[in-house]
Amino acid sequence: MDTFPIELPAGRRRRRHSPEFRAAVIEACRRPGVSIAAVALANGLNANMLRKWVNDAERTHRHEPAGSREPMRCVPAEPSTGFVPLQLPAPSVPSEIRIEVKRAGTSISVSWPSGAAAECALWLRELLR
Repeated sequence: MDTFPIELPAGRRRRRHSPEFRAAVIEACRRPGVSIAAVALANGLNANMLRKWVNDAERTHRHEPAGSREPMRCVPAEPSTGFVPLQLPAPSVPSEIRIEVKRAGTSISVSWPSGAAAECALWLRELLR
C-alpha cells in the first residue's frame, strides 16, 4: 500500500482592516437612524464583528477623561412610515366553470358561467346527494 502526504489547500486568511477604516465605520454607526447591520452590509463586513468593534470603542471611550467624547450609540433604523403603492395585475378569472362528474359508469360534463358560481355550487350539491 502506497502512502503519500496530502497537500491541504491554504487556510482562510483573515482580512486586516486599518485603524482609519475601523474608526470611519464606527463613526458611521453614530449617526441617528443608521443600523449596524446596514453599515456592515454597505462596507462588506459581518454585522456581529462590527457590533464588537462598536462595543470595544465604547469601552475604550469610557476610560477616557469625562466629557472628552459623548458615548457612542448605534440607533436602529426607523421603519419607513410612507405608503408605497404597488400596482398589481388584475386577477385572472376563468370565464366559465367546467365540471366533470363520473358516477356508475355515466359521465357528465357541465360548463357553467363563472359569474353564477353560487348557483353552480347549489346545483352540484343537489346533484351529489
